[in-house]
Amino acid sequence: MGEEMNVKLHGFWASPYVKRVELALKVKGIPYEYVEEELCNKSDLLLQYNPVYKKVPVLVHNGKPTAESLVILEYIDETWKNHNSKLLPEDPYLRATFRFWGNYIHQLFETMRPIVAAEAEAQERIIDEVQEKLNILEEGIGNIFPQGKIPVVINGTENMGYLDILMCSVFARHEAVEEGLGLKILDPEKTPLICSWIAALNDLQIVKQIIPPHDNMVILFKNIRQRSFTIPSSS
Repeated sequence: MGEEMNVKLHGFWASPYVKRVELALKVKGIPYEYVEEELCNKSDLLLQYNPVYKKVPVLVHNGKPTAESLVILEYIDETWKNHNSKLLPEDPYLRATFRFWGNYIHQLFETMRPIVAAEAEAQERIIDEVQEKLNILEEGIGNIFPQGKIPVVINGTENMGYLDILMCSVFARHEAVEEGLGLKILDPEKTPLICSWIAALNDLQIVKQIIPPHDNMVILFKNIRQRSFTIPSSS
């Protein structure tokens, strides 16, 4: 138990990357200390623990730091193998498949990120690209989980897995993004499986505890967008 308690997570309250790690720790039942970082004034410890990228999240276990959210998820799963269910399946092929689609979801989020500060025309291009990627993901999910029976719905429990965690971190607050930026990202008619998956995840108590409040996220996105268009460009 002493080893479990020596876990710290350096993060930022609204970061989807940090939420991935928080969800994984909660799912696994790992006690941890959360350290909130100011992204405009990063602590010396954060810079020490992650000198390469200098960003959150960083998981510190027994004084040893691990950075990058996808790497941290696998570290958690491999370090605490006997804690609750595994995040990734045991079968090597399924595990590789989950990693593949996990990377795809990660890249999908990277495609979405510039939309916050993009002007209207650029926003439309990004939304079109995101929709294409969502369509591919919708088909891929259907192949992984036949008949649309995604794990979180089948189990009816809070034993979220690797893909559940990634989807939740990216899309759990999509309505706040849409309200804050005045656009539409997810459409139940175009991607019904993805939308039902997100709805099921948002119903879980563990998600309600971790994901930031809707109103706070709306304010954050509106503020980011306003700053993007008021800060003069450098010459």
